[in-house]
Amino acid sequence: MRLLMLFFIVTYPGFLFAHEKSADSKLPNLEITQIDEGAFLHKSYSQVEGWGLVSSNGLIVVDNNSAFVVDTPWSERDTAKLVNWIKAKNYTLLGSMSTHSHEDRTAGIKWLNNHSIPTYATKLTNELLIKENKTPAIHAMSGTEFSLANGLVEVFYPGGGHTIDNVVVWLPKSNILYGGCFVRSLKSGSLGYTGEAHIEQWPKSVTKVMARYPNAKIVVPGHGSKGDTMLLTHTKALATQEFEKRRKASL
Repeated sequence: MRLLMLFFIVTYPGFLFAHEKSADSKLPNLEITQIDEGAFLHKSYSQVEGWGLVSSNGLIVVDNNSAFVVDTPWSERDTAKLVNWIKAKNYTLLGSMSTHSHEDRTAGIKWLNNHSIPTYATKLTNELLIKENKTPAIHAMSGTEFSLANGLVEVFYPGGGHTIDNVVVWLPKSNILYGGCFVRSLKSGSLGYTGEAHIEQWPKSVTKVMARYPNAKIVVPGHGSKGDTMLLTHTKALATQEFEKRRKASL
């Protein structure tokens, strides 16, 4: 019975891995849920000083028998679980793209590299990772826009925001925009961690994204619940408010 249940957990596509506690980390396990045809959201967790238990979003994009990961889970343990889930579906994993250098986007890069799975990031993200003595992606991409996995995902750099290197990812087959930490959820009352943010650029960068993807059906933030283009409007308002607050404080 125990083996049967384990098989069910690993193979059933709609099953949520969460709410079980890992014996070693005491964190909720990885969650994988389908959000659209060919698109799955993966959610991992970490205890963050000053913030408590925080969840982090990423995507698995599927086309026929191929899969591509956008942002690794928040640990090597969950990255391994994610890859095992993909293998259990008999998908060929084409690689992963990290949307900026922070740990919630890149924690699994080393594990993926060690298992000969292609990893991608922008040249700037890789430079930041190397500067922080962290493992960079194998492939460093240049330019403000490029596509990966035979056009399955498109990557766009709008300018600084949450970080100087943040990019967004567009899924042209499903009109899904993955904003990562550049985009805030509707429940977010602030910009979250801004220690490396470029507040002065953020509102303008969001405007570029809004103009480029006006028909986004689903918008996925780096943390919190998915929504629609209202997440972009909300993020721009938060960034503008913070910029004005800092500007007035400096007078």
